[in-house]
Amino acid sequence: MTALKAVSERALILAPLGRDSQIALTLLNEAGYDGVITQGLGVLCEQLEHGAGLLLISSEALLGADLEPLLRFIEQQPAWSDLPIVLLTHHGGAEQNPASRFGTQLGNVTFLERPFHPVTLISLVSTALRGRRRQYEARDRLVDLYQSELRLKNTLETLEQQVEERTTQLRHNEEALRQSQKMEAVGQLTGGIAHDFNNMLTGIIGSLELLRRRLARGCTEDLDGLIDLGVTSANRAAGLTHRLLAFSRRQSLDSKPVEMNNLVRSMGELLQRSINESIQLNMQLHDPLWVAEADPNQLESALLNLVLNARDAMPDGGTLAVKTFNQHLDTAFTEAHGNLQAGDYVVLSVVDNGCGMPQATISRAFDPFFTTKPIGQGTGLGLSMIYGFSKQSRGHVTIQSAVGNGTTVNLYLPRFRGDLTQSQPTQVPHAPEAKAGETVLIVEDDPAVRVLVSAVLSELGYAFVEAGDADSAVPILDSEQRIDLLISDVGLPGMNGRQLAEIGRQYRPELKVLFITGYAEHAAVRGGFLDPGMQMITKPFTFDLLTAKVREMIRA
Repeated sequence: MTALKAVSERALILAPLGRDSQIALTLLNEAGYDGVITQGLGVLCEQLEHGAGLLLISSEALLGADLEPLLRFIEQQPAWSDLPIVLLTHHGGAEQNPASRFGTQLGNVTFLERPFHPVTLISLVSTALRGRRRQYEARDRLVDLYQSELRLKNTLETLEQQVEERTTQLRHNEEALRQSQKMEAVGQLTGGIAHDFNNMLTGIIGSLELLRRRLARGCTEDLDGLIDLGVTSANRAAGLTHRLLAFSRRQSLDSKPVEMNNLVRSMGELLQRSINESIQLNMQLHDPLWVAEADPNQLESALLNLVLNARDAMPDGGTLAVKTFNQHLDTAFTEAHGNLQAGDYVVLSVVDNGCGMPQATISRAFDPFFTTKPIGQGTGLGLSMIYGFSKQSRGHVTIQSAVGNGTTVNLYLPRFRGDLTQSQPTQVPHAPEAKAGETVLIVEDDPAVRVLVSAVLSELGYAFVEAGDADSAVPILDSEQRIDLLISDVGLPGMNGRQLAEIGRQYRPELKVLFITGYAEHAAVRGGFLDPGMQMITKPFTFDLLTAKVREMIRA
């Protein structure tokens, strides 16, 4: 039992007559519970400040004593707390037990008549501690939701501050027309972010407030629904940041060879379920098709977004075609599109015969948060995310459309030029727990993330060593300490995580490294960032994903 748990679940005993207190403590210890005998009500109240699972008080200890400190503590408990009290009384009811009148003031009181059987006492204590643990769980959930709320608020404040600084800079730009255009883009971006984040914050703050009110009333039923609401809103906020990173070409891509025809066929059932019955879906897949190079997960997301947009453009039904084909882009085409290189590309094309778009809409289609859909039916980030994904993948995306004549969106992805015969990574069997001595070095500058990662590793049975920055981690790597895996944030203060991994491999050439990152510009394309024996997950990650990666890498 940890020191913190021992304090929070201990029984404070106040029974001044005879050997009652010593007998009670002996019975508790024999049952595996911790207890502390207090000499007087004042000492008991002092001990309460350090934590307790329950109070075990004899009725005579309350007679003639100053109960104000105890009653004040009970009255000022936080909303989640309802401290259980077991009051030892004499047989014979209220006349023999004048202290029983304090029951309503003491709150969560259970009366135990003396003489009592030891089993009865232990049963009451066990029940009280189970209830106390549920209170602690409710407290921990409230803390987690409150911290999520603070992080989201800080994110929004940071974004607003960055936009405000950018706006100030633009005001001093001598090119009035460009200033006006940029101001409009910034306003649209921040307006969309503020709108979506405010909706998500409402879900988080609202669920916290309802939890606070219910717990204040002592209502602990049906709290899971409110907790799920807060977690869902936080996950939606995480999704928004991923879409913003995709638009800005700063998401972490795991590019690899992609057989696009196989990918499209595997999504056929999902695409069919995503459209109306009045829309006919046609697959026109070219064969033979070159192998593309892209992140397959992001490619699936892009295809689904394009199909949903096409569906919405055909409310009365129509025909939707998903096509693939090979195309060589020459310099005449690529020179007009920034850093696009001439060469071979695999094209994914989504064609509909819906309402089409005017030129004014086409020119803004890739702008973030721009949408022609009614409020609440579109975020305006779908096409902008596809645009960012294509550019970050060294590809391109085009739109051809006319009012009444439908829309064609072509996504160009570079042809894969590597070796297709390389063996695929082997699947590591599930390991339920760590082997003795397996140790992980955690390097993370955010204390909250560091605590959570270490808690997950501890549950898996791994030993761990922590460091808040790379400078603190280097001496650990250059020591006799056993390290089976390095888990490091990429964006550390001073030396970054990738540089730390390089130094670590100078000391330990076979060192395995798992990077975790919320945003890291140089880690945006994993293929150019990760060496063999390195993997990466992005924040916010699920504990299941972290667990799977740790087990996979240590067992590899």
